Amino acid sequence: MKPERLKKIKEVVYNRQLDLAVVLENVHDPHNVSAVVRTCDAIGICDVFLLHTDPRLKDVDFNIGKKSSGGSGKWIRVHQYYEHSQCFETLRQRYGRILGTHVDNDALEIYSVDFRESAAIIFGNEHEGLSKDTLKELDAAICVPQVGMVQSLNISVACAVTLYEAFRQRRQKFLRDTDVMKEGELKARDKLLAHYLRIQQEKKHFTQD
Repeated sequence: MKPERLKKIKEVVYNRQLDLAVVLENVHDPHNVSAVVRTCDAIGICDVFLLHTDPRLKDVDFNIGKKSSGGSGKWIRVHQYYEHSQCFETLRQRYGRILGTHVDNDALEIYSVDFRESAAIIFGNEHEGLSKDTLKELDAAICVPQVGMVQSLNISVACAVTLYEAFRQRRQKFLRDTDVMKEGELKARDKLLAHYLRIQQEKKHFTQD
């Protein structure tokens, strides 16, 4: 591996937001999923959860395409769940809060939400939004403020707007040296680095073939 490539991978690992994740509930369009994955990679999120409780999604191919994700798909860990309870049990174990986008009078605008703390952010599908079961699990409902006639954004657009606000907040907090990271976080980043190096080696082997 060329030194500049190794340096790039290490920089990416250093900037990954290990305590922030995106959850997509019953999102039907694979292109929207790929677009979300691409945004996650851009701001440093490395874990995306796909919650598919809609039986119509069992036969849909959600393999993240290289073209639609801009090649970022292989650098994102995608976790797929078909049972609501199992997914939320995992989220509660790994993240401090569960936030979800929902148009509601009590929803917090994303610019008033503190995204610097650990969180899983859930986005609903293109037509129905979040399910009733998911709404019950939220620690807070959040929304992207809109003043148009139609109070609706494409799922990938809503996700990008929300995540870049989280990115803006986190860049101000997490500009620090690795020596102030907790031991557990350092181990998690070392594990992620090993994972990315395996991906790079597999890519190199594929190219040679």
